[in-house]
Parts: sequence; C-alpha cells; structure tokens
Amino acid sequence: QVHLVESGGGLVQAGGSLRLSCAASGRTFSSYAMGWFRQAPGKEREFVTVVKWDSGWTYYADSVKGRFTISRDKAKNTVYLEMNSLKPEDTAVYYCAARLGGSYVYSAAYEYNYWGQGTQVTVSS
Repeated sequence: QVHLVESGGGLVQAGGSLRLSCAASGRTFSSYAMGWFRQAPGKEREFVTVVKWDSGWTYYADSVKGRFTISRDKAKNTVYLEMNSLKPEDTAVYYCAARLGGSYVYSAAYEYNYWGQGTQVTVSS
C-alpha cells in the first residue's frame, strides 16, 4: 500500500518561496511517476508538475514553468516541489500523487492511483 505525506505548506507573501515535501512509503518507486496537483476553493484539481522516478524526467504546467521545480531524492523516498516567485493565484491545497508510470506524461488527476492528504499554501498580496 502506497502512503504519501505532504508537508511544508504555509503562508507566504507574494514573491516569496516555499518548498513542499512528499514522503512516500509502502513500496519501491522504481517505474513510478510522481506528480503534484493543486486545488483552489471552488475549482477543479489542477496539474502542476510530474517527475519520473527512474529517469528524473520532468514536465510542468505552463502556469508554473520557470517558477516551480520538482525533484526527487531516491535515498529518502521523497519528492520535493520548490516554489519561487509565488503569486496569490498559486493559493491552493497542494497534493502529491503517484502512479505506476510509463512513457506518457500523466497530467490528469484521474490517471493517478495514490494521493496524499494535501498541504495548504496561501500567498498573500
């Protein structure tokens, strides 16, 4: 059973930075894709970024490209989301997700089997 636990959310001013962590457990994550999604009040869950565990290949939503960076630490079984130049529109609950991967991008929420509980990120103007 895969277990994902996010941490690192909080309140930050516009232009600031935060680093989210996703601690993964329950199996080895070779061949997995690890994604970050976010959901603002009244909106659908939105893809942010994904990393392929084995290769480190990454893909970003246009809205965060150049500001956010996803990475993974295989030794710690942890995925990180470094968020810089934060904007008020980045305010949301951020979720870590995992699925057995392949060559596809996996940018839709329904494509993921496992989810964390989420961590709140609030960016004040």
